Amino acid sequence: MHPLELFKYCPECGSSHFEVHNGKSKRCANCGFTYYFNPSSATVAFILNDKEELLVCRRGKEPAKGTLDLSGGFIDIDETGEEGVAREVKEETGLDVVEASYLFSYPNRYLYSGFLVHTLDMFFLCKVSKAEHVEAMDDVADSFWLPLDKIRVEDFGLESVRKGLSRFLKEYKKNLK
Repeated sequence: MHPLELFKYCPECGSSHFEVHNGKSKRCANCGFTYYFNPSSATVAFILNDKEELLVCRRGKEPAKGTLDLSGGFIDIDETGEEGVAREVKEETGLDVVEASYLFSYPNRYLYSGFLVHTLDMFFLCKVSKAEHVEAMDDVADSFWLPLDKIRVEDFGLESVRKGLSRFLKEYKKNLK
């Protein structure tokens, strides 16, 4: 089911004549309001320590509860990607991001409260202060450092994170040569 099918009434006037306008929007036949269904912004953090280990989290909540993940989450209103990734890392691990460098992005689908949320996941390489003081907080069940050569991409629960991690590891190894 396309997410637009869940929107039955115009959010502007409440009319039930809220009809598909095209593949990504609905338009109200009464007041003319058009709603575009765009992806939500989210972040993912690659954090390496001085031993070339990656900070990995275990998901404490659905979707993909119990699988591996990287720190990150949804961007808040009026927040930049860099601010959002720093906030999420702090909330989930207690670490302070001192630098966040944008790398790339991937689209994702994220089932939340029975609703399929389309996201654009932005991946950042983050430097943190005091990397040895990691905690598992917020929706994270566990946080730990994993050597890059021990990472199994298939252990990560979200598709975009698997894609991003594969790309990151490939580019990281290429840059070592």
